[in-house]
Amino acid sequence: MGDTDPTHRSGAPTRPVLIAVAQPDVLSQVERELHNRYRSDYRVVCLRSREATLALLEELAGTGQQVALVLAGEELADASGTALLAEVRRTFPQALRALLVEWGRLGDSRTGDAIFEAISRGRMDHYLLVPSQPPDEQFHQAVSSFLLTWAESRQRAPHTANVIGQSWSGRAYELRSVLERCALPHRFHLADSDEARVLLAGAGRRSFPLIVWPDGNILEDPSDAEIAKASGTTVEPDRQEYDLVIVGGGPAGLSAGVYGASEGLHTLVIDSGGVGGQATASSSIRNYLGFPRGVSGGELARRAFEQAWVFGARFAFMQRVTGLELDRDGGVVVTLQNGGVVVGRSVVLAMGATYRRLGIGSLEDLQGAGVFYGAAASEATSVSGEDVYVVGGANSAGQAALHLARFARRVTLVVRAGSLESGMSHYLVRQIEATPHIDVRTGTEVVDGGGGTWLEYLVLRDRAGGGEEKVDADALFLMIGAVPHTDWLPPTIERDPSGFVMTGSDLGAGAFGSLGRPPLPLETSLPGVLAVGDVRHGSVRRVASAVGEGSIAIRLVHRLLTAQG
Repeated sequence: MGDTDPTHRSGAPTRPVLIAVAQPDVLSQVERELHNRYRSDYRVVCLRSREATLALLEELAGTGQQVALVLAGEELADASGTALLAEVRRTFPQALRALLVEWGRLGDSRTGDAIFEAISRGRMDHYLLVPSQPPDEQFHQAVSSFLLTWAESRQRAPHTANVIGQSWSGRAYELRSVLERCALPHRFHLADSDEARVLLAGAGRRSFPLIVWPDGNILEDPSDAEIAKASGTTVEPDRQEYDLVIVGGGPAGLSAGVYGASEGLHTLVIDSGGVGGQATASSSIRNYLGFPRGVSGGELARRAFEQAWVFGARFAFMQRVTGLELDRDGGVVVTLQNGGVVVGRSVVLAMGATYRRLGIGSLEDLQGAGVFYGAAASEATSVSGEDVYVVGGANSAGQAALHLARFARRVTLVVRAGSLESGMSHYLVRQIEATPHIDVRTGTEVVDGGGGTWLEYLVLRDRAGGGEEKVDADALFLMIGAVPHTDWLPPTIERDPSGFVMTGSDLGAGAFGSLGRPPLPLETSLPGVLAVGDVRHGSVRRVASAVGEGSIAIRLVHRLLTAQG
């Protein structure tokens, strides 16, 4: 059984390649499904042996072609499926690799342990069931999700915007940051590049930076609000009074929006950026319930936004909230930076937190030019074949390091703590330890760095001994600490010394004394205002926890509204 695309030998195919290798009985079913569904857009190649597959991969790499996905059966005549998938990374590190599992093996503990072990050691990325009777839509759902993940990592996803600037930093970087916060796929081109010339052919003289939208519309140095309008998201609230106003569009705020709107509350979600919050920096969240193959933070945010919107929640993006106060009728007046106001019978604070700034001037000046806060998912292609440093010891840093390892020559994870285990999930620690070109430097911090128009070097300090080392570096991704977005809150809302909002039993003894009732579990020191997610003191900083708190808040909102009558 050979190549199912007879056109590939005649010239230079441009379609990405899908490869399946398995024993004959399994391969016939896989070939049928891949051939029928994907042949028009991908070159489909089906093989029976490890040796033939490795030879093909070498040939494809030598001719500069792209491999999107490799599927391998559990048992081959000359190797195991996981052993073959592990070797794919050598020639095509960005290709997705999935093990084909027979339906009868699903749920078997030994199979589950083997899959977990192989993924943890970086030998493969996913698994999927061998297809059944045609058409097997469950099989295609899995394959399509793999292809979308690959396309997004290569910045080939549908509806991808193009940012064009005369330099990587400055306003061009700010535009990319806005698109990142809105969970919008995008790529960047320098103004004098061939790609930019093609995109702007026939467009006449233009001022940079600019955005070329998927429909061909061009915005020259647009404001944040103009970006939101052009992408189809709401900017202005559509009414003045709501049952529920949510400040923040991250996982906690979106969860509250979904549950609030689905239960009939007139709901408004306000965010100074777009959807997703800090979660958009996560290239793959593998421990979130219901996503056994993982989901990117951006994809999770887009799904949650659509879910809330369909239930009737309304959104005001690129709107900064500047004040909260109670009105005479017991509602909460929410003041917007543009001078507008909305009134909520209840308010949920879900502003989340952002990465702490490094505070080193020479590195801050290079933001967008090799220095990035988060952004590993969107900037990975710009550091292909380079030496990259990631600073941080939590899950987001681990996910970034693993994602960047698909593109960079070497990734160094710099952690202040003495071990990865102190702040990172076990499954991520194992994957990092098993990835050959990821180095880990614990007990270390970045104290200086610099370059010309792009980052060139960093200075690392050993926290125990105090010794410093200057290292060559092509990019630095910072994911350190958490700073809550609470500096705008009125003094009536109690916070801890770090700025996180106090709620429930953590409030001072005198809270709510005049109301004759104790505060609700997530309620702040301002009656009728709740706080959820990363912005709340004592929260568990995980996406699932934020989503859970968002849903719990709606049950408490109902109690507040019932008490109001």
